[in-house]
Amino acid sequence: MTEAMQSVNVNIRNLDGSEGESISLDPNFFSQKPNLAVLHQVVVAQLAAARAGTQSTKTRSEVSGGGAKPWRQKGTGRARAGSTRAPNFSGGGVALGPKPRDYRQRTPKKMIRLALKSALSDRAELGRVVVVQDWAFEAPSTKRAKEFLKASNLDGKILVVLSPTDQVAYKSFRNLPNVQLISKGELNAYDVLRNDWVVFSRENIVFETKDSKTGGANND
Repeated sequence: MTEAMQSVNVNIRNLDGSEGESISLDPNFFSQKPNLAVLHQVVVAQLAAARAGTQSTKTRSEVSGGGAKPWRQKGTGRARAGSTRAPNFSGGGVALGPKPRDYRQRTPKKMIRLALKSALSDRAELGRVVVVQDWAFEAPSTKRAKEFLKASNLDGKILVVLSPTDQVAYKSFRNLPNVQLISKGELNAYDVLRNDWVVFSRENIVFETKDSKTGGANND
């Protein structure tokens, strides 16, 4: 069980950077005491799952050649050897080398959800959660997207959370090197932590959990 912090309020912003009314963020996601142990475990598991695990080396049984005994068993003064494919020979097999494997770790859904709450609460406590009234782009415009970021004083790495219907906003932000775009259903602790700011639209800031029904998409 996490310990709740003081409720966090943010001002709604428009695309021109101006601020409007103040709203309270969902305390179930933005006012929790970050659980560092769970955050670490979930992030490590996510990075491990991203590993391809395709590295491979050949053992002495998989290397071609080496059928003949390199020299006779006795009388040469050298150590006995049965094959030039042994690991101590040049061109031989690799001893204890890597083989293809699955690096994924089993992580309970409750831990994944708690890690996301911890990451969002950390950004909210630092005042780095931004809520936009709506993405009122008439047409895709990278210029307007840059102007919004500048007017809102957003610098560093920025995570913009979009809905599947926000295609115009997606096309406006996608070419900015310091902006990462993610759909609300894919929001995760690692991407929140690796960015300095998290930007939601007013529609996307609404979450739903089993312990607090506030409407919106189910992120369990």
